[in-house]
Amino acid sequence: DFDQLESKTEMFETGLKVVDLLTPYVKGGKIGLFGGAGVGKTVLIQEMIMRVAKLHEGVSVFAGVGERTREGNDLIDEMTDSGVLDKTALVFGQMDEPPGTRLRVALAGLTMAEYFRDVQKQDVLFFIDNIFRFTQAGSEVSTLLGRMPSAVGYQPNLADEMGLL
Repeated sequence: DFDQLESKTEMFETGLKVVDLLTPYVKGGKIGLFGGAGVGKTVLIQEMIMRVAKLHEGVSVFAGVGERTREGNDLIDEMTDSGVLDKTALVFGQMDEPPGTRLRVALAGLTMAEYFRDVQKQDVLFFIDNIFRFTQAGSEVSTLLGRMPSAVGYQPNLADEMGLL
């Protein structure tokens, strides 16, 4: 409900000094991590998941859209080794899956995050890796449904899909 929305801005302390100082995160906000392959985006995500579980006793939800099988296995192994798998929900639509599956993985992850927030009353960090692959899967589904692409080649309902997410 509208009357229950928080009007104050509260900072989320990650425990990572460089992040908290240079790019502080707002609770309830959205953050994009952009960079080339191999620069450490997933390492940063893993570190944040571990710190949320250990410092804040919160839950993290990770939706892997179009991930490689190896990356998913590595993430599960890392969460197991660090002892935070019980505070983490992982959902994957790997790159060999049909586009409809990859498209729905982000929404399934969002549903999990909403459950932890609304029903379990827990603080939640929700990660989608990779949002471009979500868009790409939507484009593939749109093509399979015979929809006419927009002028730049994306699906005509891209804004609706992103807004829903």
